[in-house]
Amino acid sequence: MTPTGSRGFGARAGIGAAVSVALVIGVGAAVALPWPNAEREPVSVTAQPQPTASTLSCVGPVLAAGRNAADAGQLTDAADSEISAATGVDALEATTARLAAPDVARGVGPEALEALPVEGKRTDLAAAGSTSVSDEDLRGFAASSCAPARLESWIAGGSGTTGAADLLLIANPSAVAAEVSLTVYGAQGATEPAAATGIVVAPRTQRVVPLATIALGEESPVVRVTSSGAPVQVSLQASITRTLVPGGVDQVGVTAAPATRQVIPALSVVATPGQAGASESATVLRVLSPSADTEARVVLTPLGGGATVTDTLPLLAGVPAELELGSLPRNAYRVEVVADEPIVTAAWTTTGFGAGSDFAWHTAPAPLNVPSLVAVAAGPSPKLTVSNDSDAAARMRLTGPDGEQEIAIEAGSSARVAVQPGAVYRLDGGGARLRANVTYYGPGSLAGYDVVPADAASEPVVVFTQ
Repeated sequence: MTPTGSRGFGARAGIGAAVSVALVIGVGAAVALPWPNAEREPVSVTAQPQPTASTLSCVGPVLAAGRNAADAGQLTDAADSEISAATGVDALEATTARLAAPDVARGVGPEALEALPVEGKRTDLAAAGSTSVSDEDLRGFAASSCAPARLESWIAGGSGTTGAADLLLIANPSAVAAEVSLTVYGAQGATEPAAATGIVVAPRTQRVVPLATIALGEESPVVRVTSSGAPVQVSLQASITRTLVPGGVDQVGVTAAPATRQVIPALSVVATPGQAGASESATVLRVLSPSADTEARVVLTPLGGGATVTDTLPLLAGVPAELELGSLPRNAYRVEVVADEPIVTAAWTTTGFGAGSDFAWHTAPAPLNVPSLVAVAAGPSPKLTVSNDSDAAARMRLTGPDGEQEIAIEAGSSARVAVQPGAVYRLDGGGARLRANVTYYGPGSLAGYDVVPADAASEPVVVFTQ
């Protein structure tokens, strides 16, 4: 007799085996046959961010050091700047406020401008300032554009050697504190001096850092400025004294971020080659490759006609190099610098080396990919120069006090137009990749600044949900 329990177990085992076989067959069939398409497209919601106010910070007054015998390092205002500003058509006028200047004794501080959106659209805003100073310890003409704050900026100018009294100006126009760090590129490569890290810039405040405190002895420094907490607007006041004779002053804006191709639309060469009394070149190009060894190829094209000048400049990673261009004939030149690695660049030029001379730094502007306003500060014989970096000819429309004019610019060339001091123009390249600067020249006066691209409207934000 077979026990009942044993028979029951055998039956369950047989049924289990049959079920297992059925499962294997079913899974195999499921793999072989296509599954029903159960995919579902994610739901997307497109949101257009609300436009914010357009904000620009100006460089502010020209500053002087050493005028207080009891405090040689004290800074004071030497001459305030005259601002030219405007907003777009049908927009409200910009409001202006002064930023605090705690590093300047009784300093009035630079101006910050703000333009509110109109009917849901960001307002175009442009501004520029200029000033002249003629004192025993400081003289010259300076002009600069008012610019938006950035999280990263590059200053390719100035000097930390004897005779220079250069000042790095860091402005925070926002309502939030910024913490700023400076990387100095010099003869030994990139360094971060103790005085260059953890610089706190309070809300609506401009701080001043003497270049000699972070780049003492450096002949051709380049400074990278980064900030956290809030973006900052950065500029450099450069001045020089030669054997107790002031040799000029300039307010230098930021140069374009590292790229393999940089263009200066117009470099004003006004000193005669081989000028008597010159102990240095009257025109110098400074180039830095921050990250890798490379070679810069330099092309200078005269805007008034003449032979193109080409040269090369070897670059070590992190070490600025300079190309002396003192043999250039008097003219305005389009400067193109190309390398296989990203570079930054700027050019220095002077009216001379004796009493009454002045100098200017010309930086590389960022591209103008959208129609932008151009503010022309007061000054001698201002000229707007526009470079066409596109592969095809461009037709630029320039609208100003005298109406609209259309100007053809061949690919890889620049067009130059005389503009009115204190006026504001609208520049529309029709989608071409343009860069532009404004330059000044008069007796004992030399200056220039970049045209700042208009802030583009915020791109729509697409949010996906399952």
